[in-house]
Amino acid sequence: MKDKDRIAALERLITQYQKSYYDGEAEISDGEFDLLWDELRNLAPESPALRKVGSGSDGEGAAAGGAPGVDGFPKARHIIPMGSQDKAANPEEFRAWAEKTGLDGTKGFLVQFKLDGASLELQYDRGELVRAVTRGDGTTGDDISPNARRMGGVLPRLDASFSGGVRGEVVMTRLVWREKYAAKANCRNAANGLMRRKDGEGSEDLNFIAYDASASGDDGYFQDEKQKIAWLKKQGFEITETREFADPEKIIAWRAEVAEKRDSLPVDIDGLVVKDPAIDMADLRRARPEKQIAFKFELETAFSILRAVEWSESGATYTPIGIVDPVRLAGTTVQRANLNNPGMIRALGLQIGSAVTVVKRGEIIPKIEGLAPAGALKEGELAEIEFPARCGSCETDLVDGGTRLYCPNPDCPKRLLHRLEKWVSVLDIRELGEKLIRQLFDKERVRRVAELYTLEAGELADYERMGELSAAKVIRHIRTPRQLSLAAFVAGFDFEGVGETIMEKVAAAGFNTLEKLRAAPVEELAGVYGLGEITARTIAEGLTETAGEMDAVLAAGVISVAPPPAEETLALKGLSFCFTGELSSMKRGEAEEKIRALGASAKSSVVKDLSFLVTNDPESGSGKNKKARELGIAIIDEKTFLAILADPGKAAGLLNGAAEKPGGKKSKAAQGELFP
Repeated sequence: MKDKDRIAALERLITQYQKSYYDGEAEISDGEFDLLWDELRNLAPESPALRKVGSGSDGEGAAAGGAPGVDGFPKARHIIPMGSQDKAANPEEFRAWAEKTGLDGTKGFLVQFKLDGASLELQYDRGELVRAVTRGDGTTGDDISPNARRMGGVLPRLDASFSGGVRGEVVMTRLVWREKYAAKANCRNAANGLMRRKDGEGSEDLNFIAYDASASGDDGYFQDEKQKIAWLKKQGFEITETREFADPEKIIAWRAEVAEKRDSLPVDIDGLVVKDPAIDMADLRRARPEKQIAFKFELETAFSILRAVEWSESGATYTPIGIVDPVRLAGTTVQRANLNNPGMIRALGLQIGSAVTVVKRGEIIPKIEGLAPAGALKEGELAEIEFPARCGSCETDLVDGGTRLYCPNPDCPKRLLHRLEKWVSVLDIRELGEKLIRQLFDKERVRRVAELYTLEAGELADYERMGELSAAKVIRHIRTPRQLSLAAFVAGFDFEGVGETIMEKVAAAGFNTLEKLRAAPVEELAGVYGLGEITARTIAEGLTETAGEMDAVLAAGVISVAPPPAEETLALKGLSFCFTGELSSMKRGEAEEKIRALGASAKSSVVKDLSFLVTNDPESGSGKNKKARELGIAIIDEKTFLAILADPGKAAGLLNGAAEKPGGKKSKAAQGELFP
């Protein structure tokens, strides 16, 4: 199966299994799901499926802010973002995190048990519990309030001065699991299923343990993480074990102690959570906060025999994948494991037939860590591992750089075609489909991104399934002027493993113009949190290789790179827009680029905190219009939207007008509340 077909299959399966998991009816084990996730991350690290925390019904129903979803539970938006944490699988990774984030012990660390349960956010209004929301997609989840009120540890009321969210983990004790639910794979699976039962039966067997809180509209409600934990205890919540340490080495030692006694604890834990004791709201709003980390327990290991090595081609890089005899590891059967790179194979002295140690890195990614201990397994017949010598696409001799085996040919057809497809994808030129790109490429009419901007309608008319009207439409969309963010512009040139998300990190670190980016030494890029030397070098080499092509694209006068926004230019900061239907003056993607340049965010569906729904049919009975009217969200047409772009100050008046309508409800963005 080709990579493209496999990626599509993986995205479909992951979406399906995420939905069943978050609906409480998991179809496969966590370990089996992790294998699919890892394979997709290796093949397509920028796949949209990897950016979803969960998956209820997407579209309008998934974030309806109270509308019933297909599973029967109403949907509700989180107060505290429920994203993912970075992970450290060993002391070396933990030390690197502490050093890189500057949390070297000068301010100390707050350390908590990492509970292995199901996340839940309790939402309070002036001290009264109003709803309990599951993790869902990280922004919106299921409102399971009736079930939550039956759980141990869920408090119906708090201090009357508090409005906001309390986050914690829903767990089942090992004792209850053994006595009543041993048919379930583990405590976590049992808890996750019970908390979503429509009849609520079994919820009384669950417990809520708190570890975080946030007050709506008041960043200063808590002085620091320590005071927050003390407040939770004072309110009456059960708290996960929490300690303070001044030295990373003492945390490493405590982790070893806890790992020894974890099986005797009443609930399952799978590591520690280490936090900066200071509260940094900007960091907490990230999808993946940088000032906290999950310090996982030592990896589960198994021994097997290496039977073959396959070489996965992704862009220019050839990555070795070990095929081993099936072994059970962290609850799943493993037959494929990452070998990282040629340098690792040589360093370990691996051969076909070698007895190897297989681990799940971070208890997720199968990886061959090294040779098995002497006598652990009888080795098979030994044979050398063959490395590919020539590129399968252009026959160029591959370069073995130790940490990377790759095709060095900048004119490799496979690389050039993939770059064209990536560029068209980033710019969302839907009229320029894969078949037409392939035809243009095969006829050698378009081999470089800049050559797209030399096409004429007349020459396209003779291509398969094209006519004069279709050709003119394609050219019109190609030549529509666009101003891209620096991150999107660079991502469009398809550097190996470098997408828009990574480039946004680089730009946020101060390398926010093309000139600064090109001048940045590899060492400085590697210092950007979350990058590392390999990714930094990939960016630097990619910029050098594509410099002429980038300049040619910019010289065509159609595409420009947006300058870094000054704070005073973010006139729509904190507001959000959702577009439905066609716009006459621009494509939806262009409209979204324009509002982002002014600091606003683009939403794909109508949610409770939306500021504006933009449609050229405001009176229609569509689902989005109906939901916006129910929530008191301002519905505006394209003319009004253009007026806001011309004068962002008009937005405030429109929001106030929506709030004053009968039945209207002022949006959180208008109120200036937390987490717009």
